[in-house]
Amino acid sequence: MKNCEIRDINLWESGKRKIDWVEANMPLLRGIKADFEKSKPFSGLKIALSVHLEAKTAYLCKVLAAGGAEMYITGSNPLSTQDDVAAALAHEGLSVFAWYDATDEEYKRHISKVIEVAPNIIIDDGGDLVTLIHTEYTHLLDGVIGGCEETTTGIVRLLAMNREGKLKFPMALVNDADCKHLFDNRYGTGQSVWDGINRTTNLIVAGKNAVVAGYGWCGKGVAMRAKGLGASVIVTEIDPIKAMEAVMDGFKVMPMNEAAKIGDFFITVTGCSGVITEADFNVMKDGAICCNAGHFDCEVDVAGLKKIATEEKLARNNIQGYKMSNGRWIYVIAEGRLVNLAAGDGHPAEIMDMSFAIQALSAQYILENKDKLKGQKDKVIKVPDEVDTEVARRQLGYWNVNIDKLTSEQEKYLNSWES
Repeated sequence: MKNCEIRDINLWESGKRKIDWVEANMPLLRGIKADFEKSKPFSGLKIALSVHLEAKTAYLCKVLAAGGAEMYITGSNPLSTQDDVAAALAHEGLSVFAWYDATDEEYKRHISKVIEVAPNIIIDDGGDLVTLIHTEYTHLLDGVIGGCEETTTGIVRLLAMNREGKLKFPMALVNDADCKHLFDNRYGTGQSVWDGINRTTNLIVAGKNAVVAGYGWCGKGVAMRAKGLGASVIVTEIDPIKAMEAVMDGFKVMPMNEAAKIGDFFITVTGCSGVITEADFNVMKDGAICCNAGHFDCEVDVAGLKKIATEEKLARNNIQGYKMSNGRWIYVIAEGRLVNLAAGDGHPAEIMDMSFAIQALSAQYILENKDKLKGQKDKVIKVPDEVDTEVARRQLGYWNVNIDKLTSEQEKYLNSWES
């Protein structure tokens, strides 16, 4: 075993079973792995990866390692790391620095470990690795060819850095790829959020009010699945166009402080902070359940809730109860961290197969086009259409789905202004 920081290497067999299961259900990555084993595109390079460390991510790491990469792996959330999966990767000789329920200090040490190796490619989920190397390890910036960002929150941080001219290497915006956000964010988040809520609470959803904060692609998925489970769905939004979409999709739209009075389940999916605050807690009904499906644990103001609570208890595994001064109890799942990963197994394997196929092929694109990209002033890179199309083409093939092709006459018609 290489230099690692994990809980217990003896857990590796359980982790291997999880990885083997997702591998069997991730045909896109299996195909890419076979390609990488032949071409070895990352031979001699170090890849630093910070993504939620569970089985699907582990298989992505194995695919990149099959491409010749020397992998340095950590998690992107203290409560989403699965110790047996980390052990399985370490058992196979990959360098892993992560464990479940890491303290802030431990989490920082672990992400520092994968930066200290002087990586050539960074694969990030939320922007912690990119932020760290730009603030505390600036002497290593020149060695970075580029990287990929998995999620909306990380892209927000990258765009801010790019606007200020602070981003020093190209980063592919994986989340913006069609084969990522149209499927991962909508269908993956929609299913996995309610998987996490249902397995953790063991309560009925049908007939209750589900408040979904944010109506981007993730919010759309959460709302759609809540409706399918029989809930009455309320959407809160700051964007008038997205609010219109929610109305025309059949959902009620109102400000959070109004929704707080009638909601039974609250799910934040905004990528912003302070979405559910003290003013909202003060009007919630007894037994209201709050959780977060955005990247960071700042959407539900758990710290503010602790301050106004008169009593606190562990109501059920991964559910903390807070008693208000008038006797009402409000519950928070997974400390306000990502409910689908901190209280579940994350997105289905088939969904992450598409997202991680985009990751792997985007990393290859960054490498193959490093000279061209290095000279660009704009350091945020759109995932090329050909990568999106290749993933979609492969996926349809695995589904045994055939589609039509344009005839030469149709191509001429679509490309002519005279027709």
